Amino acid sequence: MTHSKKISALIITLNEVNHIEDVIKNISFADEIIVVDSFSTDGTFEKLSALKNVTIFQREFKNFADQRNFAIQQANHEWILFIDADERITDKLKTEILETINQPQDAVAFMIKRLFFFKKKRIRFSGFQTDTTYRLFKKDKVTYIKDKIVHEMPQIDGKSALLEHNILHYCFDSAAHYKSKMEHYAKLKAIELHKKGIKPNFFHFYIRPCYKFIVNYIFRLGFLDGKEGFEICYLSAYGVYYRYQMLKTLVD
Repeated sequence: MTHSKKISALIITLNEVNHIEDVIKNISFADEIIVVDSFSTDGTFEKLSALKNVTIFQREFKNFADQRNFAIQQANHEWILFIDADERITDKLKTEILETINQPQDAVAFMIKRLFFFKKKRIRFSGFQTDTTYRLFKKDKVTYIKDKIVHEMPQIDGKSALLEHNILHYCFDSAAHYKSKMEHYAKLKAIELHKKGIKPNFFHFYIRPCYKFIVNYIFRLGFLDGKEGFEICYLSAYGVYYRYQMLKTLVD
């Protein structure tokens, strides 16, 4: 499909050697591909360097909002397509993206629903069934909020909409991989809470993790995802507990 409006595809990476070649191939329809790498040590940067159609920046990682805003600043085209290394765009979504940016519409930013896979198994519940995220937007209409350093949130100057087709998210290869990501997010969230002056207490350490597990496993039907559902819900709750353990070290 030919298209007149141009797209800059952006990725931020850290140690994504198992995904990087596939994701670059997946977004080859973009007019430019920019990767901001946080000094990967697993061969990600070397694989990227061998690709001719990729512009690479190596930059210290401070937080997700900061890294994404830097990536946006490097883009040369009107439309931004943000994708994580473990995400894949289906052919139907690709067609929809290209049709959307080349037709008149009021929206300046588009959310996309993600379908999650854990150990290559589709996760249909466990709190993931309603996950949507902004992935397509006009460069000059979106900035990631600086204070939201984890689970980053874009500030949108204009209307937004939801695309019909989904993005595939091969988020975690193993329970250990999921646990390490939960701990990484928890540390950043602890910094965010510390800046707000929040001090952890019994409620944070015990009630909130239990509540997280019960909501995801029971009310959001995690038990229907089988053994993987239990692992995900348990580790999500662990991430909440670990967040406040990290906050405690900052307060002390």
